[in-house]
Amino acid sequence: MTEQNISNLSQENRTFEPPAELAASANVTADVYDTAAADRPAFWGEQAKRLDWGTPFTEVLDWSNPPFAKWFVGGKLNAAYNCVDRHVEAGHGDRVALHFVGEPADDTRDITYAQLKDEVSRAANAIEELGVEAGDRVAIYLPMIPEAVITMLACARIGAVHTVVFGGFSSDALASRIVDCGAKLIVTADGGYRRGAASALKPAVDEALVKIDNESTAIVENVLVVRRTGQDVDFDNDIDSWWHEVVDEASEIHEPQMFDSEHPLYVMYTSGTTGSPKGILHTTAGYLVQSAWTFWAVFDHKPDDVYWCTADVGWVTGHSYIVYGPLANGATQVLYEGTPDTPHKGRWWEIIEKYQVSLFYTAPTAIRTCMKWGEEIPATFDLSSLRILGSVGESINPEAYVWYRDNIGGGRTPIVDTWWQTETGAHMISPLPGVTSGKPGSAMTAIPGIAAEVVDDAGNPVDNGEGGYLVITEPWPSMLRTIWGDDDRYQDTYWSRWPNVYFAGDGARKDEDGAIWLLGRVDDVMNVSGHRLSTTEIESALVSHPKVAEAAVVGAADETTGQAVVAFVILRESAGDGGTEVIQELRAHVGKEIGPIAKPRTIMVVPELPKTRSGKIMRRLLRDVAENREVGNTTTLADSGVMDLITSGMKTAKDDD
Repeated sequence: MTEQNISNLSQENRTFEPPAELAASANVTADVYDTAAADRPAFWGEQAKRLDWGTPFTEVLDWSNPPFAKWFVGGKLNAAYNCVDRHVEAGHGDRVALHFVGEPADDTRDITYAQLKDEVSRAANAIEELGVEAGDRVAIYLPMIPEAVITMLACARIGAVHTVVFGGFSSDALASRIVDCGAKLIVTADGGYRRGAASALKPAVDEALVKIDNESTAIVENVLVVRRTGQDVDFDNDIDSWWHEVVDEASEIHEPQMFDSEHPLYVMYTSGTTGSPKGILHTTAGYLVQSAWTFWAVFDHKPDDVYWCTADVGWVTGHSYIVYGPLANGATQVLYEGTPDTPHKGRWWEIIEKYQVSLFYTAPTAIRTCMKWGEEIPATFDLSSLRILGSVGESINPEAYVWYRDNIGGGRTPIVDTWWQTETGAHMISPLPGVTSGKPGSAMTAIPGIAAEVVDDAGNPVDNGEGGYLVITEPWPSMLRTIWGDDDRYQDTYWSRWPNVYFAGDGARKDEDGAIWLLGRVDDVMNVSGHRLSTTEIESALVSHPKVAEAAVVGAADETTGQAVVAFVILRESAGDGGTEVIQELRAHVGKEIGPIAKPRTIMVVPELPKTRSGKIMRRLLRDVAENREVGNTTTLADSGVMDLITSGMKTAKDDD
């Protein structure tokens, strides 16, 4: 193995076979891999037939001007029609589309597909009445309530391009996104409920508009406001309108227009970046085809399933696997406004029991938090309805995977550990639950129709047992088409390292069987005494210790080794506060699990880790602490006070060897 490659140190020998009953009736079988590999465009052309088209496409893929792809050329369709109307027309109007569960007690409502069709049509008529036309941009700044889904679909119905901004983002973040995409309308709410209290949203919109006006770039013509909490808000009658006065009074009759396959569907801004916002553009047909097919294939969705994804619609997971993927398949799903610990730490499991959820999709950081709270909490609820569990976001540690399978899945459910990105639009690497033998911590192999590879610095595939860079070597339907307004940045960011090969910055390794293991961002790889070590592997080793609930690892400058391993750990509640003995125990454990080279120089026991609102750990802030620098910008954190807790209350242990 060359020095440039990422070292492959950890081993995982546990495997879990697909349940025989699930395998016997699975939507996708093993032969699909060969079929797709033989002719990828033809494979995706077949999957496109699962949608309804106003005008059939004449060419599956135009890759004549890479990296600018066109999929399903000549075809016309409407995303909202495919997600709502066609299910009603097929006789499924009485099927529940959304089981909405608000955070306040007894705040629930069920919305059928027929009702959803009427609501989306009313919203489409109202938005058009406010002057929005096809191609105009609409900013959506809402809590996790049905109106968020309705607004996204209403935009798709009329051909407006939506950009959803997570409701926890600041007015600065909102303003920058409005300006970058040129939004004409903002849809927001007076507020939402979070952890037992009403939090305001409308004031942030007002502040954003002031910032935009001060820049003399006023573009917003109207603000549509949902009354959610009933709290007082400033209301400007020249620009503000109440949802219940405009949408609820609109007609429920609206004829969806068919749009070109490459018509822009939405812009999603990536979080935590520096400089100008990076708006990822997804278009209609390719995105809808892949998000719909992967939902059906990866979750093995059946008509009687009840599905629940715990993400927020402000993130791409909410776009692909709450709105477009599930609804295009006519799924019944839970939409939950609150947090997993309000009003108690068993809230998620209580909801699963009540609604008989069978497909559950959440993030590793949430699972590790539940590990910290203890297995006795989910044990008090009946989770026997679950048949498939999913993981999304950062790689799931092997021990978190096993805890999830055993304590939530009853030791019987397959786990689909999915790798994909805002930029990819839909699942790219994942087990198929009726086909793949799962390995704890591995996303396994690319899904049918996707060409993924792990390569070295020269772009050559690495051998099994080696690490390198994760790339996609062939275009895929749900790929981003560009960065909004900046084609050059799109090419430079994703396609410049190797010709016509997509690389977004993730490291990976292949195990001896060729299964793919994600190693985190290449920027987070540490160079310790000439060895390139993955933070992910060391974090997984720490989490495998029975006293550890969660861990984050960074590299800090070291005069002797170049960089040294510094770990921040959260202990399980049953482990107490920790101390010198625990820290030395953890260092020894990492040395035993991976090797002496990976033993942390320093371990800091902390109460919490700095995470974005989507659950990703902000390791650059931890590097600031590890190298005794002033902590950088914390505005994208879910809780900006976390860094104060880390810097003031951490316990450290130095290498005494």
